[in-house]
Amino acid sequence: MDGPIGATGEGAGAGAGAGAGDGTAANHVGIDIGGDAGTVIVGEHNVVVDAQHGSTVTVVMERERPRPVRRERVELLPRRVPEPVGRAAETAALADAVRAGGLVQLWGPPGVGKSTLLRYSARQLEPGPAGVVFLTAAYRDIADLAQEVFEACYEASGYAPSRAELRRLMAGIRVTVYLDDADLTYGQLQDLADAAPDATFVFTGSDRSLWNDGTALEIKGLDRAAGLELLARELRRPLLESELGSATDLWEAAAGLPLPLLRAAGLARTGPAGRARLPLPGEVAGILPELLERLDAAELSVLHLLATLYGAELDPVHIGALTDVPDPAGLCVRLAGLGLIVAAEHGYRFATDLGPALRAKHPRPFAADRLCGYFAEWAERAETTPAQVAGVSRALELAAELAEAAGRPDLAVRVTRAASPALARSLRFGVWGRLLGRGWVAARRSGDQQAEAYFTHEEAIRALLIGQRVMFVALAGQALLLWQALNNSHGAAAAMQLHQLASVPAAPVLPALHGGAAVTTTGTAHTAAVTGTAHTAAAPAQSVSAHMANLAGHGGTSGASTVAPHAAIVPHAAVAPHAAVAPHAVAVPHAAAVPHAAVAPHAAAVPHAAVAPHAAAAAHGHAAVTAVGGGAHAAAASGAGAAVTAGGAGTATTALGVGGAAAAGTSMATLVSTVIAALVAIVVGGVALNQIQDTGTPSGGSTSLAGTWRDGQGTTVTFVDSGGGSYTARASSDCGPVEIRLRGSGSTYSGTQSAYTHTQSGACDGTGRIEDLSMTITLSSDGTTASVLKGTGPGGTKCAFNCEPAVLARVP
Repeated sequence: MDGPIGATGEGAGAGAGAGAGDGTAANHVGIDIGGDAGTVIVGEHNVVVDAQHGSTVTVVMERERPRPVRRERVELLPRRVPEPVGRAAETAALADAVRAGGLVQLWGPPGVGKSTLLRYSARQLEPGPAGVVFLTAAYRDIADLAQEVFEACYEASGYAPSRAELRRLMAGIRVTVYLDDADLTYGQLQDLADAAPDATFVFTGSDRSLWNDGTALEIKGLDRAAGLELLARELRRPLLESELGSATDLWEAAAGLPLPLLRAAGLARTGPAGRARLPLPGEVAGILPELLERLDAAELSVLHLLATLYGAELDPVHIGALTDVPDPAGLCVRLAGLGLIVAAEHGYRFATDLGPALRAKHPRPFAADRLCGYFAEWAERAETTPAQVAGVSRALELAAELAEAAGRPDLAVRVTRAASPALARSLRFGVWGRLLGRGWVAARRSGDQQAEAYFTHEEAIRALLIGQRVMFVALAGQALLLWQALNNSHGAAAAMQLHQLASVPAAPVLPALHGGAAVTTTGTAHTAAVTGTAHTAAAPAQSVSAHMANLAGHGGTSGASTVAPHAAIVPHAAVAPHAAVAPHAVAVPHAAAVPHAAVAPHAAAVPHAAVAPHAAAAAHGHAAVTAVGGGAHAAAASGAGAAVTAGGAGTATTALGVGGAAAAGTSMATLVSTVIAALVAIVVGGVALNQIQDTGTPSGGSTSLAGTWRDGQGTTVTFVDSGGGSYTARASSDCGPVEIRLRGSGSTYSGTQSAYTHTQSGACDGTGRIEDLSMTITLSSDGTTASVLKGTGPGGTKCAFNCEPAVLARVP
């Protein structure tokens, strides 16, 4: 199943008001951090959103999936605006371009009037045969925008189709889509256009990004006549004869841009009675500071809030609740009339160029604790809908970012975790991922391991839904290990269910009994505790950490920084990416770090087959063994408390007694004679079946094992159908020929793979081939990927190198 190109459930694009009674969206099941938060369907997956222990996913048969119903007429219109002054020629050119279809761009500098022209045209120009859709694209992902277009055209509450299904459903729908603030690359434009192949897209941007495929219309400053007409309209009176010269000079100083002219008129209107005059040309640079000086405390408070949440649209209800100003709606209308804030679809946002002037009056940002506390409490209300939470997603991101900058990552955890269930149900996968990433970073900084497990678990869900299968496996394994380390049985059960969905077994946390040794795998550290001693080897799942941190730093389609003008944000690089160690690990002065260079980039789970018979409990004279990453940890405890660790790179360390003594570089035969329980370390020669990198997989694959497959290191293996349900693959290695023989049909194939003995460094020891290891390969439902498990040989020989569960991708 390919992931959805984007989605919104339960009317997520309908509005962003603060409550159920504002007419922006219907009531839905509320969000409660204490439990279940609702159900959505994404492609073939049914997702039960759980706000506390992590969501669960099941596969929905095709006959049980929703059947979207086409709307008779699409009308998602912008707010009304007056007819733009002096734009008759541009409007006519835009009308011709829209009739021609395809991609159309309006481009020009900020303040030139692109948004006003776009809104006016969306209401006045002839719509497409299917209707018209208007969206704001700032800080939005292409996937989320595509799904909003789908929802505007179909009745499909709580459903996000796959990419292929979305294209099928949107084919033939000739709707005109207007996108404001869409500073998109050409590639992003193509992705969006491909999602609705018969739609016409009209978008605004500061720089030209459309050249050969479509129509690009440059919007320039107003001519003199239009500039003077705009001044008169905003002054709400005709210009005096004595004002024409200064008005013309003012128009020239503003380069014909409407926004400075609007502010100049606003300054004149707010002057003392009987002394209202237009600013002189030399005073244009001082218009903003002078306007701010004329504002009262309530108006400045609103500007302070919106400047802190730069780029976010806020409904007056939120503005009033956060600033305690009376009549926030009326106050916002006044500020918009002065050109200090911008009226948008879901509220108001800060004017782009006002930051420096306002910082002179308010050098510090709005209080992070006030922002996070308010939005967390609001998101948890029963009457707050997923649509409304998605509508303020930019504000949520910035509130969390400010909390981290203020040294309060706990506040960032609170607001992101409170909003996450609603964003999951809104099916806004882009912003949901960014909030999950920011919450994960904050959880790591604050030491909140419950939250870290939750964010990791939910990102695993999101990765599955958007088609990132390999990262899904890695994240799900990480989440399971974190839940287990916290003894959270509910979270562990939910993560185990994900593992079952991925056909990848999970590693249990191994307890240490009677002073023996045990290995606990957390995904961020491996800790082996021996009597009186603790040994910690840092071998984190680096790809998972990098993935989550990258999510937090993503800026949406605009490419703009997520940093608010006031914020001194702590860089993500300052996060100690591998700081979390297994709970209760006690480091001793002589603890030595064992490298794990061979850990697979996306290693997510430890196979049950790699665990020795006594791995679940290391008692007197017994050994506990579990494979970790690309190697194996082996711990053997006698009465003296001995432990052996074979690292992922093949490094061996043997600790004897309380103080411990190390021996490395010995052959496997020497190592076996050292410990009580013998361990034969082997490597599957030549074919390293590790996690594949997340490069995507072809769709519509075969359901037979026959064919060529590629592993995570680029090695290919070809399975040949030998007839009668038998399949073989052959390869060469440094140690000798490798042969895989499997039998099966449908999705499951079992058999053996040849193996060779190695030293603990991973080199061939010259002994030659030993008995074959068992192997099981399970194909995904569409046959494009396959999970690989390796087990013991018939004589009890155990795999110790390259033993982790692996994923192969079919080569088309």
